[in-house]
Amino acid sequence: MARKILVLGEVRDNALRNVSFEAVAAAKVASEGGEVVGVLIGDAVQSLANEFIQYGADRVVTAENASLAQYTSDGFAQALLQVVDAESPEGIVIGHTALGKDLAPRIAGKLNSGLISDVTALEVEGGNLVFVRPIYSGKAFEKKIVTDGLVFATIRPNNIAPLQKDESRSGDVTSVSVEIKDLRTIIKDVVRKATEGVDLSEAKVVVAGGRGVKSEDGFAPLKELANVLGGAVGASRGACDAEYCDYSLQIGQTGKVVTPDLYIACGISGAIQHLAGMSNSKVIVAINKDPEANIFKVADYGIVGDLFEVVPMLTEELKKLKVNA
Repeated sequence: MARKILVLGEVRDNALRNVSFEAVAAAKVASEGGEVVGVLIGDAVQSLANEFIQYGADRVVTAENASLAQYTSDGFAQALLQVVDAESPEGIVIGHTALGKDLAPRIAGKLNSGLISDVTALEVEGGNLVFVRPIYSGKAFEKKIVTDGLVFATIRPNNIAPLQKDESRSGDVTSVSVEIKDLRTIIKDVVRKATEGVDLSEAKVVVAGGRGVKSEDGFAPLKELANVLGGAVGASRGACDAEYCDYSLQIGQTGKVVTPDLYIACGISGAIQHLAGMSNSKVIVAINKDPEANIFKVADYGIVGDLFEVVPMLTEELKKLKVNA
């Protein structure tokens, strides 16, 4: 059954986030040969439309308004609902990010639609679209199908591979005028606490520290290792509670959920709340002085030792490999 699927592109620092392209790949499966329409909402987003098309969108609709320069749930909801009303799609796909987790339930409620959140895989079985999502903090997975109404889903970053970028692709880009009124929230200023560099939720490599780093300075060797690997630094809640780092780095049940290709856990005991945020990583390496630490139960590779000795050694060896490559 061919469907028209809308994909909301997420913009950060005047660039499309990688999860937007992953959502396009998911929408291609969900459309079953139908049309995939990218949607860009903001103040000046038209310049990003062609890249959306190069990653697989058939065409792009931009909804621009000065009131949409910064994300607010009521402003973006008004804009997206107006696009949905004009396009009458059979499905909507959004990234399962902070923005998507805030916006998607609001849109689903307004449309009186169901919502399948945090999807990690999508396939067609017996003529049905089957969405796979984790449950019980990642200990099990369930499969869901949509029996009626919109196919509406949010996609967990780093799980569905984006399509190969094709710079020769072209498609129509349409600008629509949206009316934004009665905003209850107005953004005056944005203070970013997140670290610069690779976005933690989309990083292919994550180096995370726990209470074992002992201090704020203890994150220095982790940051150096992450830089060498082109990755991001994360933390357990214990490290955040101890004020070794900002809560924007927290990974776990009450923090960010990450699924990188490589996760290096340094001085992290492996509490169940932390495992809920990283246990689906492709490869997990644990570094801990305690050989009985719970983190070793989920690790693919374990190093029993002092992280302040092991991490610098790893960093130096990786630097040599990069020089000789």
